[in-house]
Amino acid sequence: MMRPNGLARAAIRFRPAAFVGTFVALFLTVAIVSACGILLETGLRASLPPTRYADAPVVIAADQQATLRVGSGEGAYDVHAPIPDHARVDAALLDRLAPLGRAVPDVSFPVRSTAGSTAGSTAGSVSGPGSVSGPGSVSGPGSASASGSVSGEATAHGWGSTAFAPAPLGSGRAPGTGEVVLGADAPATAATGQRISLDTPVGKREFRVSGRSEAPGVWFTDAQARTLSGHPQALDAIALLPHPGTDATTPAAPAALAERAEEAVAGTNAHVLTGNDRAVDGGLVTAKEALTALGGSFGGIATTVAVFTAAGTVALGVGQRSREFALLRAVGATPRQIRRTVATEALLVAPVSGALGCVPGIALARWWFGQLQEKGAVPGPVQLTVSWLPLLSAAGIGLITALLAGWAAARRPARIRPGQALAAAAVERVRPGWVRTPLGLLALGGGIACAGLAATGRGDDAANAALGVVMLFMLAVALLGPLIARTCAALFGLPLRAAGPAASLAAANSRSNARRLASAITPIVLATSFSSVLVFLHTSEDRATARQQSAGLLADHVVIPAPGTTGLASDAAARAAAAPGVTAAVPVIRTTLLVTAGSGGDRYLLGAPAQGVRGDLTAVQDLGVREGSLASLRPGTVAVDRTLADSARLGVGDRLAARLPDGTPVTPEIVAVYTRGLGLGQVTLPAADLAGHTASAAATELLVRGGSPAALGALGTVTDRAGWTTAQSVDRQLSAWANTTMAAVLGGFAAIAAANTLVMTVLDRRRELKMLRLVGSTRRQVLHMIRWEALLVTGTGLTLGSAIALATLFPLVAAITGESPYIPPTVYGAFVAAILTLGLTATTLPARHILRRG
Repeated sequence: MMRPNGLARAAIRFRPAAFVGTFVALFLTVAIVSACGILLETGLRASLPPTRYADAPVVIAADQQATLRVGSGEGAYDVHAPIPDHARVDAALLDRLAPLGRAVPDVSFPVRSTAGSTAGSTAGSVSGPGSVSGPGSVSGPGSASASGSVSGEATAHGWGSTAFAPAPLGSGRAPGTGEVVLGADAPATAATGQRISLDTPVGKREFRVSGRSEAPGVWFTDAQARTLSGHPQALDAIALLPHPGTDATTPAAPAALAERAEEAVAGTNAHVLTGNDRAVDGGLVTAKEALTALGGSFGGIATTVAVFTAAGTVALGVGQRSREFALLRAVGATPRQIRRTVATEALLVAPVSGALGCVPGIALARWWFGQLQEKGAVPGPVQLTVSWLPLLSAAGIGLITALLAGWAAARRPARIRPGQALAAAAVERVRPGWVRTPLGLLALGGGIACAGLAATGRGDDAANAALGVVMLFMLAVALLGPLIARTCAALFGLPLRAAGPAASLAAANSRSNARRLASAITPIVLATSFSSVLVFLHTSEDRATARQQSAGLLADHVVIPAPGTTGLASDAAARAAAAPGVTAAVPVIRTTLLVTAGSGGDRYLLGAPAQGVRGDLTAVQDLGVREGSLASLRPGTVAVDRTLADSARLGVGDRLAARLPDGTPVTPEIVAVYTRGLGLGQVTLPAADLAGHTASAAATELLVRGGSPAALGALGTVTDRAGWTTAQSVDRQLSAWANTTMAAVLGGFAAIAAANTLVMTVLDRRRELKMLRLVGSTRRQVLHMIRWEALLVTGTGLTLGSAIALATLFPLVAAITGESPYIPPTVYGAFVAAILTLGLTATTLPARHILRRG
């Protein structure tokens, strides 16, 4: 039994309750770490099966990620960001690929119905406002004499794409110049031979229906589709098919074709895709980015918090058995045997807790992933990847945490002389540790330095420094826990002395048992600080956004696309301007640009919400211009928000390095800097600069001054200022949900860890509580003392956690919104009530149990 393995097995067998707290801490640590690891692996391995290009063995498409080269020489590296819209390839590649096989150009764009069509026209071209010149003209014999229209919105393609995405004809023939084939989602009234009017990215056009297909969609000739798409010299993709008569059935045929295509497109932005890469889905790139950020960034924070919490709990569990180790030393156990015993206990407890902790970890990852899919952040066909790697890694982290924490806690009882062991175990060490104290002071100094940098910085530099504040201060609290606990006990214990004998005894206990107090305070600080930062960052941003929208939107009405459509009609602004009482009607295209922020070796790509405008924007919006003038806004120029200008370190007259929605690099001149970009868009540019660079050229909003909703109802869904602001708030719900979920996961973990630690500390005080009963204290007096101690612990944790959260929130919110943090009293009150209730419950219930048995 004196052998280390035998001692460890005997301790777990005969005193399993002593290891329950350690087991729970490691169990929760493995659960949260494995969940984040599963999401990270899913983000790295996520893929989609090819759908549209399933029958095309090789696809040539542009990379759906923008790349920025940072640094120079051997230290240079690339940073990536998802393309906001869809990156395209140069149509000139068709000539390079033609010798290799059948190169089919593919473009996709939305078309929608228009009100009214031309009927009774004779053969020849269509004249009037809807006329088309060149490829879009309607000519030749047999042009339609009846009228029809397409209801809603459909996706248009070139007829050549039917070579890899078949569209069987139910009637009629393939389209010619000025003709269209309607798919199964078109109205039955638009029969073959009729003429219909369609609104395309280049405006309204009229076409003759040459046939009807059984597949959904709309088809034009390849040349006409490219013209109507708005970007005739750029293609969504090129499908490369073998020449007719070529044997493409062997497995090596696509590989050989792809290899030859690689040589043909070398030096361009095109990528040769095979297998699942042929999905060419920009949503997949965004989803991979979101999952990787969630599993990596949040996972790193969560892992750090979990490891510190678990280490503190393991150290507390080992420290509570100091009398047992002292007795072993007194009867002849060597320091090596003590250390091996603790290590063996960790090897026996940690693997079991790790294996069981993976089960809720998988369940948490599945729930989290399912919620992301329901909210549209992850495409439905993407599958959650659960492999042995994140599970084994999480279990390994739990094991290493237990070993290191146990080794550190066992150092003192293992080193002390046998004759002094029992005496030393009865008194808590007052002298601070010579390792953790200097490290804790360094972390505290780093936190203070980061707080100063964040307070004096600007833009994302301040935000990044603020994120370091919470991590460094939390590290300082974990390392300097006993010193902080003793200081807080002395400070907060002063008013307790006047609150009666029970409160005075609670203050004395807290001062004399600072290490025990520190173990309970640390997880409460974790729960308070991280949850507060995540939740109140959103409330602050949401409030600032709503205030900017309310002050900046001057329009009386906002027209948005009707359900089932992605944009407004091309003539919506003209029709609105002609409505009675309307004094201004400005169409707006909502999109996103990628902006190069930072400087030198710290540059990165930042997604900036943008609005493309046509007309006098000042009539419907007040952007709060601080420098320059919107009157100078013209093609090749932009106006930017203050926070974006600070992040990019630019001002009026400078050039903004940016990528348009399709990834095209541009450097427009900044002509104005404004202050209400959070609510209205961080970049404002002429809509003409977006032409051909978005999936649809249609406006996504129409801001109208004057008029009535009834007069605008035919254009789309009409709402007022309040309704538009509410709708924008709904669009931000995904971000709010993500912050709240992360706060719940991390705060819930820390709260359970805090409760676990509090229960462990109370149960370890059996002798003390029973001694108080023996000297004459009543059960009520003892419980009052326990409650006062719980209030002291939770109050200290709340105060420190709130201070860390405020030190983080002030510079972070100022960098994002330019305002102070907004902390709703009810939400913060709920935090305080929850933590106080947790502390009182976790101490009172085990104390009652001990006193009943005593």
